[in-house]
Amino acid sequence: MEIRIEGVSHHYGDLVALEDINLTIREGEIVALVGPSGCGKSTLLNIIGGLLMPASGKVLLSGHPGPDCINPLTYVFQDFALLPWRTVAGNVSLGLEGHPLSRSERKDRIMDTLVRTGLDAFAGLYPKQLSGGMQQRVGIARALAVRPAVLLLDEPLSALDAQTRDLLLEDFENLWLKEQTTAVYVTHNLNEAIRLSDRVAVLSRRPGTLREVVDVTVPRQERSGNAATLQLHDRLWQLIREEAAMADREVSHV
Repeated sequence: MEIRIEGVSHHYGDLVALEDINLTIREGEIVALVGPSGCGKSTLLNIIGGLLMPASGKVLLSGHPGPDCINPLTYVFQDFALLPWRTVAGNVSLGLEGHPLSRSERKDRIMDTLVRTGLDAFAGLYPKQLSGGMQQRVGIARALAVRPAVLLLDEPLSALDAQTRDLLLEDFENLWLKEQTTAVYVTHNLNEAIRLSDRVAVLSRRPGTLREVVDVTVPRQERSGNAATLQLHDRLWQLIREEAAMADREVSHV
């Protein structure tokens, strides 16, 4: 599905969080949202997902979800939010419950999702038996089980160590190449944004405005540290560097 963000602004009381955001996210593409701390990235994601109503403006979805989609917009959060008393398969099943699926249909869908995410050998384990990276993989599998038309990811790798993050980045990349699901990916990590996205939307310091949308034209298989990727990283960093430092001083002062 395509997402059109038209003139979106939002405030919390007297605090203006977002101001006149206009952005189109095309069907099947991944757009990363980056910017200084407190610039409204998560607020914008929550408006896209319908968890917040904007103070002004609107978000429009166009296109049709796939025939097996039972939840068009689905979140993956930084907090894995797994139920500790449920197995891996039980956690993946959670998003399917309450929908008109037969027991066999639900079972088939769970197993298919576990296989696609490399979790089929772990189906009977509990979250406490898994590493942080594996737990987040279960969170991703739970989101994919509903066959979403749009994935909304709010810093899903930020709680993980660097090595685990790199491994999951490979998983994300491979999954999206297969699924072609429209995705909005919030991150502070410019390397993640470049590695995964088709475009990077850079927000300004609060109130968040759309400073620039940068195309990631480096082929996916060549994005690991070559000259073009480093130049793109430098360009993004220059867009946010000064405001990031100001936001950091502001947060520290508070």
